Amino acid sequence: MSATPAAPRSVIGRLAADRPTFSVEFFPPKDDVGEAELWRAVRRLEPLDPSFVSVTYGAGGSSRDRTVRTTARIATDTTLVPMAHLTAVSHSVAELRHVLGHYAAAGISNVLVIRGDPPGDPLGEWTKHPEGVEYADELVRLVKRSGSFCVGVAAFPYGHPRSADLDSDFERLLAKMRAGADFAVTQLFWEPEGFLRLRDRLEAAGCDAPLLPGIMPLLSAKTLRRGPELSGAPLPPGLAERMEPYTDPKDFRAAGLDVTHELCERLLAEGVRNLHFYTLNRSLATTELVTRLGLVASRVGA
Repeated sequence: MSATPAAPRSVIGRLAADRPTFSVEFFPPKDDVGEAELWRAVRRLEPLDPSFVSVTYGAGGSSRDRTVRTTARIATDTTLVPMAHLTAVSHSVAELRHVLGHYAAAGISNVLVIRGDPPGDPLGEWTKHPEGVEYADELVRLVKRSGSFCVGVAAFPYGHPRSADLDSDFERLLAKMRAGADFAVTQLFWEPEGFLRLRDRLEAAGCDAPLLPGIMPLLSAKTLRRGPELSGAPLPPGLAERMEPYTDPKDFRAAGLDVTHELCERLLAEGVRNLHFYTLNRSLATTELVTRLGLVASRVGA
């Protein structure tokens, strides 16, 4: 009897499944309590078999050591496929290679490459490390030269805050793809048109790499308020008015999950094959959404 082939361990291999998939992203734990909470969420999501899971760096590249350690633990202690994060902020090329060596030693072969925000002020002036890299496409090339890594990059449906306009932002994304990136993940949004325009524009430019929509479940009034500030993506017309009657947190959460579910259904109907969820280190909402969307049932027993 022949052995069952092992499931792909690269993100691009996982995204090539013949059915819609989902992935999840955790925020960096700030302390031991936060790390324990994150680990509980990881264990709850493990049976759902997401395409991959990732743990970000903190702002300005902070919490790097804890992020590296947590990602390595996911690789060695779970059945999940981990994706590491790597930012150029405050790192020399030698330090970046050192982090990549840690990832490779832990069996991590997937890396999301981001230039990153300046420490202290995400919209502050970007200053290159004297011995580092200036742009994310340079970081993509560095990772590709450093081993057999599958590389993802960030994309911005409404433009990065530092981009002069959408055209220049699009050129930066193309530069990252041409440098060897295998896929891209977008900043969060609740209005799908910008994402769909970016997807179509990439295809028209001859880029067929997967573009994953970044989805943050709408669970609180704070999330509704902070979302546009974090992402630059506008609120859909009427969303604030739709959510205004829900003053009770439980009612707001339920209505917000409906909004998020509608967004995901629209994306799937438009041919999107992979949904990427920002979980805020709590897996329950993501579990509810992927179950309602049928993404769990489609994977069980496959």
